[in-house]
Amino acid sequence: MKTLVKSLLAAAAVVVSVSGAQAADQKTINWGLLAVESQENLMKRFGPIIKLVEKRVGLKVKPFYASDYTGVIEAMRFNKVDIVLLGNKSAMTAVDRAGAEVFAQMIEKDGSKGYYSLLVTHKDNKNLTNLKDVLKCDKSLAFGIGDPQSTSGFLVPTTFVFAKNNVQPRDCFRTVRNASHEANLLSVANKQVNVATANNRAMYLRLKKNKPAAYAKLKEIWRSPLIPADPFAWRKNLPAELKAKIHYAFMAMGRLGDAETLKEERKYLKNGGFSGFIPSSNLQLLPMRELQYNKEILKISGDETRSKAEKQKMVAELQDKIREVRQMVAQLPNM
Repeated sequence: MKTLVKSLLAAAAVVVSVSGAQAADQKTINWGLLAVESQENLMKRFGPIIKLVEKRVGLKVKPFYASDYTGVIEAMRFNKVDIVLLGNKSAMTAVDRAGAEVFAQMIEKDGSKGYYSLLVTHKDNKNLTNLKDVLKCDKSLAFGIGDPQSTSGFLVPTTFVFAKNNVQPRDCFRTVRNASHEANLLSVANKQVNVATANNRAMYLRLKKNKPAAYAKLKEIWRSPLIPADPFAWRKNLPAELKAKIHYAFMAMGRLGDAETLKEERKYLKNGGFSGFIPSSNLQLLPMRELQYNKEILKISGDETRSKAEKQKMVAELQDKIREVRQMVAQLPNM
């Protein structure tokens, strides 16, 4: 708490020092919104929060809708998106390819430190009750997987379900298709696919609230280890003064103000699926980078098109990267 208070005070000091000329450099902030659900539902969740940021920063905040992670990352690369909520996997890509920089981490609605990837099937499906049933790999099942840049929809299940069991989805299922969390859940509910990836927020919070009839048709059959809560990232090349104002807006949300203001802001946060935000940085992504490297090692180890020497060399290079990540993590507090 002391660290957060210091962060708020420091951010507030910088915000106060911003000159009119500097503030005039940028007229609007483009907020990237990923279409994991309908635009209507997205604005119900994020609209009030966008207004709060708009009020504290003093600039117009415009939503920028992207159909997938690649779209929003490319938009950031070409300076069309200024801030965006990403998963840890897509944030890694945005940092590496689009000049993004993590500045905040969401706190889950229930105060928890993360969320879970799920495998979901129709509640009437008696043949699918656990992971073993999914991995029978007789090409009888239609499978729905997430966006390739999704942490919970793609990276985590690919690592913990498929790579860990030396299974390639295309060799296991009758069909494999990529879709958003909501689309995958609805496809299972409508029996268009037999099993699909999603996460606990998409299923137990958003779908249950927005489409209860579809939610009632689903059952969870696998759950991943805990995934760190999602990061917010901004364009690294935004003016420092603007970054300070944005950072202050996020850190102050639901924490600073009179009783009426706090009540209203906390209601907006809860409606958006948050309980608040804490300062973060690209260092948040280190554990997920290790996960990505391990996934690549498992994939290379099972690649029959490469020679033994070639595979050993590639694996050794990835193991060196993992050691570097672990050394960095070991030097960080509370990780």
